[in-house]
Amino acid sequence: MRKKTHRNEEIVYEEWVPAGGVLRSVMLIVFILIISIVIIVITFMPEDLMFIGIIFGAVSLFILLLYRNFRGLRIFITRHQIEVDYGIFNHKKIPVQKITGCEETKTNFRRYGGIGIRLGWDGSWAYSTDFGEAVKIFLLEGRPFVFSTRNSQKICKLINEFTN
Repeated sequence: MRKKTHRNEEIVYEEWVPAGGVLRSVMLIVFILIISIVIIVITFMPEDLMFIGIIFGAVSLFILLLYRNFRGLRIFITRHQIEVDYGIFNHKKIPVQKITGCEETKTNFRRYGGIGIRLGWDGSWAYSTDFGEAVKIFLLEGRPFVFSTRNSQKICKLINEFTN
């Protein structure tokens, strides 16, 4: 049996963390509302105001693409690096030798003010998909990094094993 690799390194742990139910519900409601407005505008407005329907259609397409981009995050852990990908442009790569510690935590609204890519009141950067289980990584230099997961205990155990 062939072992899974990521960037020519054996993957020790891999996880897909989907967006939480609250985010999915809000995005669905906003998308349906905008599409409804587009249909009403196209149906009942004169042709010279058709550009409003086009603008709302473009906004709904943008919201759909935004949701598609941030629908979840992917975690890859190898013996030498932790990589957390959140969307197309947000890739956090942390070499294991730059990690000083790890702890289980929660991503709550009070600390981060929402979900997504956030700067917490405690000075940490967070990639959060919901207000639940997470891992906080302490680095030699820079801000602590927090990311959502469904297995914070397992991830911290692996990280602590690799850093010692």
